[in-house]
Amino acid sequence: MTQSSKRMSRPAIVLTAEDHLLLSRTVSGAGDGLADLAAELARELDRARILPEGRSSADHVRIGSRVSFRDEATGKASTITLVRPEEADVDAGRISVMTPIGVALIGMAAQKSINWATRSGEIRRLTVTEVTDPANLVLAD
Repeated sequence: MTQSSKRMSRPAIVLTAEDHLLLSRTVSGAGDGLADLAAELARELDRARILPEGRSSADHVRIGSRVSFRDEATGKASTITLVRPEEADVDAGRISVMTPIGVALIGMAAQKSINWATRSGEIRRLTVTEVTDPANLVLAD
């Protein structure tokens, strides 16, 4: 699959103004070791619909969201919390937005699917099955 066909399969995404600003700063501060990932995240930022300051969509993945998704190749279901890079803790299920899966998930809505490239370059397809808004996690946890 080529880069352009991979991008064509990407559904619309929605970001909060706050997440867009934070992610833009993350992209600009990414070191050489993260250049490819930062470029992919920059492409996602460019195509995102950005909500006005102070607005959010509980239906779309944002930083702090709990996200359940399914790997379409294996059928494996996973649930993670998408976090800023400095808050990542894989053992606790807190996955950085500056990872291949984090870049794929940011801005996605439930029931939407996306192709993404693993760190090894394998193209996989995942489907978001549920998004829990960060504001609701404080009450639920």
